[in-house]
Amino acid sequence: MLGINYIKFDSMNYVIHYSKGKVNKEGRGLSFFYFSPNSSIVSIPVSSNDFQFVFNETTKDYQEVTLQGQVTYKIVQPKQLAETLDFTVNNKKQYLKSDYEKIQQRIINEVQTSSSAILQRLTLKESLRQFEDIEKEILNSVQKSKSVQMLGLEILSVNVLGVSPNPEMARALEAQTRESLQKEADQAIYERRNFAVAQERMIKESELNTEIAMEEKQKQIVEKKMETDVVKQENIQKLKEMEMTSSIALEEQKKSLIAIKVINEKKEADVKEYVLNANLKPYKALDWKTLIAISGHGNDASSHIALAFRELAENADKIGNLNISPDLLDTLIKTRK
Repeated sequence: MLGINYIKFDSMNYVIHYSKGKVNKEGRGLSFFYFSPNSSIVSIPVSSNDFQFVFNETTKDYQEVTLQGQVTYKIVQPKQLAETLDFTVNNKKQYLKSDYEKIQQRIINEVQTSSSAILQRLTLKESLRQFEDIEKEILNSVQKSKSVQMLGLEILSVNVLGVSPNPEMARALEAQTRESLQKEADQAIYERRNFAVAQERMIKESELNTEIAMEEKQKQIVEKKMETDVVKQENIQKLKEMEMTSSIALEEQKKSLIAIKVINEKKEADVKEYVLNANLKPYKALDWKTLIAISGHGNDASSHIALAFRELAENADKIGNLNISPDLLDTLIKTRK
């Protein structure tokens, strides 16, 4: 009515109200009345935005790859952006121009320039494996871009979702990878078998070493037993020698004792002989008949008969015949008893 309108914006929009070419008010989430014939309203969204990108690039080894990713950005200096691009809206908050799309295009141009420079330094295999490095380089390059800084933008993140070769190269890489994996599997099997053989060899060596150690210990036991037997035999020999020495000493003592005993007995016999000779010396010159008479048996009848028979025997060659009756013998015997 009469060109006076009311407009309201949410908090995620930075609003600048120009009246007669001058800034009347500005800020986030404004609502106000304005006179449309001499007013111009700029609305700049300050929330973060995402967009996807897909580039076809060539690697260092002249292989075509497709780079897919996502960029997240945010407008941090809306007044600076308003001076570069037109974000004027009508009373229905619709943009009068499509400059908002220029932001994404300029960011995409920076990302593509950076990614192209990066991929041209990498081989195909390197580009397929170094997602994180590619992301960091693109992010650093875009953040430092003069075009992005001039627009008052902040690049929050760059995510590389994939780097894909063309289908033919992908099949070739799959075959190469498959062969490489097969070789690794064969190598792993070989190493596992080799390890098993090595372990078996170590076990056998350990068993042999154990047997050798046991034989060595057995040898030591036998040698120790032999040494013990030798010592035992030496001790037995020493005991026998000691017994023999003791026996010899005892026999020597016995020999000395016997010699002394013999000497003493000899002396005793000599004494007896001397005494006997001394006693018999007076009778040595006497006749045996006289000795019998002196002994006191000469008066016995039987002694006289015995003496008579003795004289008869001594003079047998002179006797012709001698008759002795049994009665005489019996009488002699009885008388003797």
